[in-house]
Amino acid sequence: MARGKQRETWEFFGELLKERREAKSLSQGELGRRVFVSGAYIGLFEQGIRKPQLDVAERIDDVLQTGGIFERTVRKLIDTSPYASYFHEVAELETVATKICEFAPTVVPGLMQTPEYARAVTVAANPFVTEEYVEEKVTSRMDRARILADATRPEYWVILHENAVLIPVGSPTVMAAQLDHIVSLIRERWVLVTVVPRSVGAHASMDGSLRIMEFDDQPPTAYTETSFSGTLLDDPAMVKRAQRAYDLLRVATLSPEASLALIESAAEDFRRCARTT
Repeated sequence: MARGKQRETWEFFGELLKERREAKSLSQGELGRRVFVSGAYIGLFEQGIRKPQLDVAERIDDVLQTGGIFERTVRKLIDTSPYASYFHEVAELETVATKICEFAPTVVPGLMQTPEYARAVTVAANPFVTEEYVEEKVTSRMDRARILADATRPEYWVILHENAVLIPVGSPTVMAAQLDHIVSLIRERWVLVTVVPRSVGAHASMDGSLRIMEFDDQPPTAYTETSFSGTLLDDPAMVKRAQRAYDLLRVATLSPEASLALIESAAEDFRRCARTT
């Protein structure tokens, strides 16, 4: 299902939720209390801005006595999403975020990946999948990256660990082109990138990637991911902890200028390696 079609379905979900809630004479706050979320979140669901987790949809069905329509809708959208079940909501939130702060410990973030790099990452993690699967993953990743070219693109702050710059992914040619692409994004001022050098040693968020997203009309969220799963954090206390971790990472990085020089130098090293192989 195309992202635009998915968005239309979520908007329908929100309209139907409002209709069924009002038919039961419940306020957003009253429904929120019964399904263990805030009334503000119910409002965001109804506007199609936020997407409820499956368990929340199930509780909404129970309270509003809808015969499971909300659960079925959420399951359908999860099943038809090109993303892993734990990531599909994150991909939607990216499209409405005003600011994204990301930390990548080993792999260049998806929003900055070139098609060739994305292909190499996908195949490395899934060596027995079909070519169709690989193409779907690469296409969905390139579709996500288009938000950086939008006039309304979010502020995008990225902290790369030096490993993400130096660990080869694909051929030296692929890696050189990937680093050149990051340099281009920096010089076009679409992203601000800094690098945590290996010499720092232990650092905050050592167990995976971290992303914090801010919005105009809703609280910030944080997302953490390891190799096999991801967690979207809405709880204000947890988001505050994630923001503190990101702040600690930021003070451990090289300056933007030194980070750019390191990325350019690494790109040249990979080009030199490509010429000699």
